[in-house]
Amino acid sequence: MKRNIQIEALDQIPLEKQRIELVERKCLGHPDSLADGIAESISQALCKAYLEEFGVVLHHNTDQGEVVAGESSPKFGGGKMIRPIYVLLDGRATKQFNGVTIATDAIAVDAAHTYLHKILPELNLHRDVTIDSRLGTGSTDLRDVFKPCQGKVPRSNDTSFGVGHAPFSDVETIIRNAADFIDVKLRKKYPAIGQDIKIMGLRDKDTITLTVACAIVDKYCADINEYQECMTLLQEQITTVAKKSTKRKVAVHVNTADDIKKKSVFLTVTGTSAEMGDDGSVGRGNRCNGLITPNRPMSMEATSGKNPINHIGKIYNLLSTQIAQECVTKVDGIEEMYVRLLSQIGKPIDLPLVASVQVLPKCGVHLKDINAEIDGIVNENLANVTSITEKVIRGELKTF
Repeated sequence: MKRNIQIEALDQIPLEKQRIELVERKCLGHPDSLADGIAESISQALCKAYLEEFGVVLHHNTDQGEVVAGESSPKFGGGKMIRPIYVLLDGRATKQFNGVTIATDAIAVDAAHTYLHKILPELNLHRDVTIDSRLGTGSTDLRDVFKPCQGKVPRSNDTSFGVGHAPFSDVETIIRNAADFIDVKLRKKYPAIGQDIKIMGLRDKDTITLTVACAIVDKYCADINEYQECMTLLQEQITTVAKKSTKRKVAVHVNTADDIKKKSVFLTVTGTSAEMGDDGSVGRGNRCNGLITPNRPMSMEATSGKNPINHIGKIYNLLSTQIAQECVTKVDGIEEMYVRLLSQIGKPIDLPLVASVQVLPKCGVHLKDINAEIDGIVNENLANVTSITEKVIRGELKTF
């Protein structure tokens, strides 16, 4: 069956030439990202358990979790947790199959513990967090749509859409690079830098302003002077990373809400604001490309925690992003590209109702000259849509 792929040229000002651009990233220890990460870790754990036991992934969606803030008393040199963080594991999972009972709640709790230990090593999992699993079972109609069909492409569980774009702008690139640099390199040298970081980027013409909120772990910071030194370090290091990706002017501001004289600063016991005063929800943070981009088309679907077999809210967001990135890499002459994939519930996921591709060609390039290449890449990706499932289960694709 021929796929409905519609490719059109955009007539608009390229994003990099628009006056104002806003980009945000909530890093791994932000409460919203914690909720996303827990949800996705549970889905991956369920997938592996189902595959080991039955050789097939069963119906589940764990994309409804909540992180409710606890209470803490941070102080320089080391404070303490007073009331634990509460984590609600919500969603749906198959609990019985072919007469076999699956320990879905135990799997979910174990996955959540493992993920939190990885992201927040300062959090005492025995004392400072309460994990409550309330997984239910799915509705009959959705489970019927999900039923494995040997040799057949899965059928969509929803009428929904996914959105992707490429290439990343200067600001998008800078924020992703800065977050990765802090998480992978800088924190190893300076453990006072907590995991809860939010980076907000503003580009006004050719000036980029980054506003960074970064939790500091109190036991690694002796006093207000060391705290200020850490702020200076972050400002300098992020500026250095940013300037590698742009020729524009860059200004970096860190923890702008601090009142140094009153010693009212972003100090934490565990490295996250979830320890006191900040709650988190699945799907309220980054899109599947790791960013929040109000200048770009976005889907409001929570990608994390959704099953990777037939849930369009996960598969089409990841796939549309992959298509856009591949086209920009392989096809000369694309300034910007936006991909929107729309499904119909019950229909094969490799046959979307429409694959809408919007292209802003570079100056001097005509869409008709690159149309066939783009169509071929879109077709190939849709034909191999189940590869997204395989990558997600192996943990090769990020969802937030």
